Amino acid sequence: MPFDFDTVIPRRGTGSNKWEQYPEDVLPMWVADMDFPSPEPVVQALHERADHRFFGYASPATKLAEAVCERLARLYRWDVTPEQVVFVPSLVSGINIVCRATGTSGSSVLTLVPAYPPFLGAPANHGLVCDTLELTETVDGRTLHYDLDLDAFAGAIHERTRLLLLSSPHNPVGKIYAPETLRSMAEICLRNNVVICSDEIHCDLLLGGARHTPLATLAPEIAERTVTLMSPSKTFNLPGLGCGLAIVPNPALRKQLQQASAGIVPHVNVMGLAAAHAAFTRCEDWLEELRAYLTANRDYLIRYLAEQLPQLRYTVPQATYLAWIDCREAGIGGSPYRFFLDEARVALGEGKGFGAAYEPYVRLNFGCPRALLVEGLERMRMALERAGARRQAA
Repeated sequence: MPFDFDTVIPRRGTGSNKWEQYPEDVLPMWVADMDFPSPEPVVQALHERADHRFFGYASPATKLAEAVCERLARLYRWDVTPEQVVFVPSLVSGINIVCRATGTSGSSVLTLVPAYPPFLGAPANHGLVCDTLELTETVDGRTLHYDLDLDAFAGAIHERTRLLLLSSPHNPVGKIYAPETLRSMAEICLRNNVVICSDEIHCDLLLGGARHTPLATLAPEIAERTVTLMSPSKTFNLPGLGCGLAIVPNPALRKQLQQASAGIVPHVNVMGLAAAHAAFTRCEDWLEELRAYLTANRDYLIRYLAEQLPQLRYTVPQATYLAWIDCREAGIGGSPYRFFLDEARVALGEGKGFGAAYEPYVRLNFGCPRALLVEGLERMRMALERAGARRQAA
């Protein structure tokens, strides 16, 4: 493996939100920010842009749009034209733009829970109601599985529903929806005149040979009602550079989004554009090895949980570098996020942020050198052992 994903590079003191949100003795495994340096072509592109010494307003990102179209054609045989690519400074901005563009005061947005927290908060930013539908959770041994009940999905859409916010692959459970499930969801939305915002930011982070199907590739009529959000930020660890994109084939819908963002949402900056172009055109070898490393991390995590922490239940993610862990049988009571923070000095994603019913869960980021993953799991194991010993002594 020519790329080094094992070396732990200190990040404290560099303005890292992930590493400076908590005291120095806390190991952060919470926010979706990998602890790998970005690939060298991205770093080179940023150096070249900085060496130019001009940071004025960026011209329309025609070359980047063309690179995006070429990549989508190569990966998915998806015929996208440059004018259908709308750049946004982040996917959270994109989610809010779509809510603002498609809803009216009092109308509803549907999302599936557990959900990426901005899905739950964005509708209210624009006077919209957030409706939620729980994915069906089943347990096989210690493994959690999540599926969509299509009848319940159809029943959750009503006359005020204007938008579906879909996470595909799903954050936090790491699920890849089967193409037939995506098609059924889309057809229900089309029958009810519901726009689909498909957040596919994790589509490159495929584990163990999994494959991703962009929703909009399933049929032209589905593409016409879909806004697909993508970004190099998670894949190539560039979130601080602020460059995302929306694929919007329908010109009328595209105009709605542009009007909703006009004068409010800033353009992507020149450094973000340079990094994104390098990532999408020069880093496929790095990405291939990243997937292999993340898959090995996932497999190590699952083995460790099964062998050392049998009181926890967990997903086996097909994509992302995020594990969703059920702590209801851990015997700790209260918030597992708070328990692991206080007792293990490990900061995990707090379950209740993904939906009110999910306080007994945590999300763990395994996008890190193996040594950090091992350390975090060992801290969690020892904290649970100490808690168990206290219960027995009581």
